[in-house]
Amino acid sequence: MNELHVVIGTGPLGMAVMEELLFQGKKVRMVNRSGRANVPSSVQIVKGDATHATEFAAACQGASVIYHCAKAPYTAWPEMFPPIMDGIIKAAENEKAILVYADNLYMYGSARRDLTEDLPNRADGRKGITRAQMANRLMTAHRSGKVRAAIGRAPDFFGPGVLDSALGERVFRAALEGKPAEVLGNIDAPHTYIYIRDFAKGLVKLGQSHASLGHIWHIPSAETLTTRQIVAMIYGMAGREARFRVAPKAFVSLLSLFNANMREIKEMLYLFEDPLVVNTSKYEKMFGKDTTPHEQAVAETMAWFQSLSDHKKIS
Repeated sequence: MNELHVVIGTGPLGMAVMEELLFQGKKVRMVNRSGRANVPSSVQIVKGDATHATEFAAACQGASVIYHCAKAPYTAWPEMFPPIMDGIIKAAENEKAILVYADNLYMYGSARRDLTEDLPNRADGRKGITRAQMANRLMTAHRSGKVRAAIGRAPDFFGPGVLDSALGERVFRAALEGKPAEVLGNIDAPHTYIYIRDFAKGLVKLGQSHASLGHIWHIPSAETLTTRQIVAMIYGMAGREARFRVAPKAFVSLLSLFNANMREIKEMLYLFEDPLVVNTSKYEKMFGKDTTPHEQAVAETMAWFQSLSDHKKIS
């Protein structure tokens, strides 16, 4: 209980990691740039910007494990994300803390049916290249003895608190309101999605095991479905027939000429056009598989979106 677990970032994933740590009875400190967040009274919330060394060192003081769940603006990853990684590595080095980095799959490049951790980094888009550079920087720091680090990777996540995602409010809220789900790519291609609480659980597991250090791990999820299947499950839970509004590639390309966010989406559109199936056998052989069934994950997420809708009606 005396170990201090420091979570960098109070977005949906950082909050899910916090909840998993609290469930396990751990002492938790949350760090973000404002020093404000809606957290339980037992949790410290501290202001800290990873690009400001002195402030951030103080925010991480006493950490046994640091979880890197911070994010940069989606349109500014190459400029803003690497300095954040550098600052977090330095803080972990100062505290001699284990560093667990929550990563995605962008670095692998064109989607494959069977994604394993030993695939080369073949991304040619700026976000995938940035993710590859950050992971390489962290593993280099581990090999040099600066830090003890592990990387947990996962595909698109969904769950309570997740608004801006392929399975975020444009699907769950749309289902509740009887509107079409706004989706991308080939909705009949197999596509692994992960429940955010399963991702968080896997990251915490990595932070508790010395066997995880120096490695990249794909965090397990429930079975892979097509986007059509999981969206149909979401709408069925809302008592509705699934309806889809699939953005054509040409339309995304056109919008990308005028909208910075659409330019970023255009770059990553390939992830939804081909099968994307994540192989998690490496993690499962070492740690086992403890995942939430899709039906339960969808029900819990739907309940969160419903409560959000009810709160807005009251206010």
